[in-house]
Amino acid sequence: MGAVSLDLHHVYSGKVRDLYQVDEFHLLMVASDRMSAFDVVMSETIPEKGRVLTGLTNYWLREFTGQVPSSLVSCDPEEIDQFVPGFLEQTQWHGRTMLVRRAQMMALECIVRGRLAGHAYEEYMAQGTVCGMALPSGMRLTDPFESPLFTPSTKAESGHDIYIDLTTAASMVGEETLDQAKTLCLDLFARAAASLAKVGLVLADTKFELGFVDGALVVCDEVLTPDSSRLWAADQVRAGETPPSFDKQPFRDWLSTKEWDRTPPPPDVPEDIVKVTSDRYVACYERVTGHSLAEWYGEWK
Repeated sequence: MGAVSLDLHHVYSGKVRDLYQVDEFHLLMVASDRMSAFDVVMSETIPEKGRVLTGLTNYWLREFTGQVPSSLVSCDPEEIDQFVPGFLEQTQWHGRTMLVRRAQMMALECIVRGRLAGHAYEEYMAQGTVCGMALPSGMRLTDPFESPLFTPSTKAESGHDIYIDLTTAASMVGEETLDQAKTLCLDLFARAAASLAKVGLVLADTKFELGFVDGALVVCDEVLTPDSSRLWAADQVRAGETPPSFDKQPFRDWLSTKEWDRTPPPPDVPEDIVKVTSDRYVACYERVTGHSLAEWYGEWK
């Protein structure tokens, strides 16, 4: 992202996002173009990735304004500048920055699954269950569940999150909080899935992060992005087959051909793979929102 000239306290850097303290009640969440796989950050960046993640999060939260509580205050550089004087001059941050209310984060990742895929498919094939829940026999990859499943996981400081059953989740956050989280996430998933179906997309699964602001449970961090969701073109879904997805699939496909032990340093990613991955992110934004990414805050690289 380059050097920071704003007088902000750096709070945290994740694989993709950097967090800065604005004041006692607000944070800046800046989405970079960093790309990670198997918990390792690549040396190369993916142009426009941060803008796509931020723009889509803003789209969904604004789409459901008044229906889904969130920590987001604004992505508008002019509005952010009112909280962070000088932000307007930081053009490299425009379009990839969210001003958010500070939240007390819930110690769970809240995953909702509408289709059998990914980890759920692997567990089902081995045990006939998904996160410990028994399912009907004979299901195939991409088959829809009778109703979406709420399947939480732990939030690991490093390494992979661990999928847990609802009893374990309740022991971590409390029965009442878990019920609130389940209701909120299932409702948001249903709204998003219906909206995406109108543009020919299937929401197979997604991950939400929740936290408390002024005692209320709200949606935090990214929402329904290619990094947090598995999205398929409806006309390409075939039972028993893995459909193309609007995420870093081209990058993962390329990486799977490399002899790499999944520890740093990662292999060098060629320019054509970087470009096709960037194009996939941009295509996702434009198909979901119905707008060109050029209309979103920030500048094309």
